Amino acid sequence: MMMPVVPASAAQRLFLGAQGLLDEPGRRATTVSLQALIERLGFVQVDTINVVARAHDLTLFSRLDGYRPEQLRKLIETKSHLFEHWTHDASVIPTAWFPHWKPRFARDRERIHVQAWWQYHFRGTDGARVVKDVLARIEQEGPLKSSDFEHPEKRGPWWGWKPQKAALDFLWRSGELMIPRREGFQKVYDLTERVLPGHHACPCPESAEHVEWACASAAERLCVFTPKELADFWGAIEAPEAKGWCSAATRAGRLVPVLVESADGEARPAFALADWEARLAKLPEPPERTRLLCPFDPILRDRARALRRFGFDYRFEAFVPEPKRQYGYFVLPILEGDRLVGRLDPKLHRHQNLLDIKGLWWEPGIKATKARRRGLDEALERLAAFVGAGSIQFSS
Repeated sequence: MMMPVVPASAAQRLFLGAQGLLDEPGRRATTVSLQALIERLGFVQVDTINVVARAHDLTLFSRLDGYRPEQLRKLIETKSHLFEHWTHDASVIPTAWFPHWKPRFARDRERIHVQAWWQYHFRGTDGARVVKDVLARIEQEGPLKSSDFEHPEKRGPWWGWKPQKAALDFLWRSGELMIPRREGFQKVYDLTERVLPGHHACPCPESAEHVEWACASAAERLCVFTPKELADFWGAIEAPEAKGWCSAATRAGRLVPVLVESADGEARPAFALADWEARLAKLPEPPERTRLLCPFDPILRDRARALRRFGFDYRFEAFVPEPKRQYGYFVLPILEGDRLVGRLDPKLHRHQNLLDIKGLWWEPGIKATKARRRGLDEALERLAAFVGAGSIQFSS
């Protein structure tokens, strides 16, 4: 029996819909609607780079015009509805799912302390003693930052972490500490039992329950996927576990094996939610506007999938030496309706109150029509207002 084929356009629309990019971005932005959006996405990646705005702020603003960073801080710091931890990278996650981070805590506790990278930061010290002393200070003094711990050796940026900073990271990754807030984007650490007392007391889920949660929740946010993509969504389980879940879910009628077309026309085997056609029929038309996406947007973070789904070849070049960059340091993809049509390289000059566009590139076959440029100008005006820039210039 032939497998059903999911056309490339359908796979794109299902993914965009699941990731909140088909909803009306002009809807009212409140802490309630923001919480609902983050639950729909699953998580929002955070990053320290602040060329224009923080990554998580750009991701949320692209979906909710009225979003303001203080709303996110309120959900984390005051309401404790979100917590910061690891998925594929550091992310903000709905606290309701905190118990499913307990298997990760146990796994990282065993893995991290034997890693050469971790041991390197404790050279010349007793690592176990440093960890114990750091934890004791927080128990006694309350929330602390890395800068509250002194070390005689000057070490510089993240790759030169002092032992106490590495200890804080280990205690965070292993679940003993949480990040109740950030100050100037520096992490503030406190005991998990003080930050999330109720969730801290929850039991660790059994293995089968954890795999079911990881796969079922990822499937809802991808719609069409391979087992590896399912496992990679949270970074919580291994691909063989996801493959086994897909087989069982197919037998139960929850999934169907499909061939999914790529943007280049090639069809590859995958799985889809059993009701994918009904979901597709219910999706709204994409908003008639142009939006600028964060480099870590959920639809882009898997670069190979972005190329298959949208024919958009994206590489994050911040860590590429400048002479070797093809585009720029922090390039924002341009989403027009449901199509990725170009990219631009922005920089916010805060002292000059200026949003500088250092480069603009349209995708092959995309013409810079008056309507398209007008849509881009409107997107840039929204971004400028969001980051507090009074003017925009194209310096390329």
